[in-house]
Amino acid sequence: MAGHTDNSIIIDAPLDLVWERTNDVASWPELFSEYASAEILSTDEDGTVEFRLTMHPDEDGKVWSWVSRRTPDPATRTVRAHRVETGPFDYMNIYWEYTQLQDGVRMRWVQDFHMKPQAPVDDAGMTAHLNRNTAIQMDLIKKKVEAAARTAAR
Repeated sequence: MAGHTDNSIIIDAPLDLVWERTNDVASWPELFSEYASAEILSTDEDGTVEFRLTMHPDEDGKVWSWVSRRTPDPATRTVRAHRVETGPFDYMNIYWEYTQLQDGVRMRWVQDFHMKPQAPVDDAGMTAHLNRNTAIQMDLIKKKVEAAARTAAR
């Protein structure tokens, strides 16, 4: 059994702005509430970025950090990413998709993963956690990007 989530939100902002803001990994601590820092480790010619994310301490004071690789495809407005340092996961793959709709841009995240046997939570527990937290983070991103779009329109 593996974990899987599929979440999306409509952002009322131009596609280019949504794409640029959400693919600027270095600025993620300003975009997401959960990240304390995002350190770019390398960038390849194809736009692939390897980076370290560090979260704010959890309720037990533990700080989680890991390295991921993220490859954006501007032509298809999709992104494929995976954890290089997997931590409690056997693997974690993430797919981002951006679709222009009449009322905005649908930003979709699909996460496929499997937890290690010694992880503090199993696949079902992590699925529930990710579904809750993704909704929170997507709502924050929506508000911040829509505010940036209103500011740019002035």
